[in-house]
Amino acid sequence: MLNVLSNNSSRFAIQASKEDDTRSIPNVIFEPLEEVKTKLHVIPAEPQASLARQQYNEQCEDALNEQINVEYSISYVYHAVHAYFDRDNIALKGLAKFFKDSSVEERQHAEKLMEYQNIRGGRVKLQSLLMPLSEYDHIEKGDALNAMELALSLKKLNNGKLLDLHQLANENNDAQLTDFIESEFLADQVESIKKISEYVAQLRRVGKGHGVWHFDQMLLKEAVAAA
Repeated sequence: MLNVLSNNSSRFAIQASKEDDTRSIPNVIFEPLEEVKTKLHVIPAEPQASLARQQYNEQCEDALNEQINVEYSISYVYHAVHAYFDRDNIALKGLAKFFKDSSVEERQHAEKLMEYQNIRGGRVKLQSLLMPLSEYDHIEKGDALNAMELALSLKKLNNGKLLDLHQLANENNDAQLTDFIESEFLADQVESIKKISEYVAQLRRVGKGHGVWHFDQMLLKEAVAAA
């Protein structure tokens, strides 16, 4: 036990006492074996039920499955755009690689969401995917600008969906889900939107002619530099 002593100069000293103070402070002592007794009833015994699930709202679970579908759908569209630019009569290899890499990235996002769904004790429910377009040429814009504007629109759509999911998690006081979305997705989305916005601006300047080939070569060089 420690005693605080004072002297005439208003200074304080601390002295150890041999007395053993065994008094307990209310609401401080942690008795896990007693407190856990009240929690045992929330652990399901059914074999089909999740043992890991805790404070995970069904609305958040359903919204997460919807976001998985969004990511896969966008990946599907990007893969179709990749196939278009990889044709022998289009042959814009830089754009083809850009959209293939973008497709892989969105699929990885979907897989990351699926993994998180399982971590939280939710159930992954994959939904149907709609068939994307196979032609991306545009009379006024050309194919490169048209495809890149589509990519920008999809990025903004995806970002909006993630923000909605984040808001839903906030409304349900799900701090773990909000942290997951913020740390794994939101910053990357903003950077991607900025990057594709610049590509759209550049393609609007070069028009549909020879400048598109130079832009395509720029994408190839960026891909090599990033590898």
